Amino acid sequence: MPKFKGWDFCKFVNYENSDDIFLYELGTCACDPGYSYEHYTVNRCILHFIIKGKGCLVLDGHKYMVQEHQAFLIPENARAFYQADEQDPWEYVWFHIGGPKVTSILKEAGIDYDNPIFTPLACAKEIEDLAFDTLHNYERQYYCIGNIYKIFDYMVANSKDKVENTISSSLLYVKKVISFIQLKYPDPIKIESIAYACGLNRSYLTRLFKEATGYSLQEYLLIYRMKVATKLLLDTDLPVQVIAGKVGYSDAFTFTKAFKRHIGRSPSDYRRLEKKNQDRPSENSI
Repeated sequence: MPKFKGWDFCKFVNYENSDDIFLYELGTCACDPGYSYEHYTVNRCILHFIIKGKGCLVLDGHKYMVQEHQAFLIPENARAFYQADEQDPWEYVWFHIGGPKVTSILKEAGIDYDNPIFTPLACAKEIEDLAFDTLHNYERQYYCIGNIYKIFDYMVANSKDKVENTISSSLLYVKKVISFIQLKYPDPIKIESIAYACGLNRSYLTRLFKEATGYSLQEYLLIYRMKVATKLLLDTDLPVQVIAGKVGYSDAFTFTKAFKRHIGRSPSDYRRLEKKNQDRPSENSI
């Protein structure tokens, strides 16, 4: 198993360029006996892959025992407590992730709020090697996201609790909505037009999408537009006014207001500061 300096390795990366999966933070921890932690996540989840040792997870009053080569999920919008065993404390790799398809992918692997423990059918070495490979290459956004896809693929294919039933009609609607938004985001989309394209009632579709992804339709549309906008700001020299039009805004003022509310700074400041950061020498790789 690769070694890392110190008791706990952690990196904040905030990778959101993928359409489906976002990676915000990653790390590894060799816990002291009895070490415990409490988490509350909002619109994101955390996956812990147990490399060795054991411990317990408490989620909504339910206690789950977890051991080496298993994994446990802290779901979106959930409060969880977890603790290392006193005699054989666990060591784990963890990923703080989000995105519109994370929940549905995990459900395919049989992992959700009611069943937060992943148990592989075969040896877990492949998934653990991918996890450590991601840590070693944390500075490479697309490499990391690619590895998360591979990890998810392994989990779906090798889960003891894999969901074998065919894709539900509700999930098909959600996928249709995501495809519609990714195609039509430059246009002035209204929720009614999305519902009409799917042949569903607006309120029903809104609830369906929220339950499946953790995002409202408006939130996902905004997130997708902002993701495209940040890429255009960094990869092109297009004026803010032009970028606003390319991501569905009729004027630069409305776009700038939405961008600042979502990102925390104006498009111009974001472009200037991020390009400045890109020009700085990067940290040594682990």
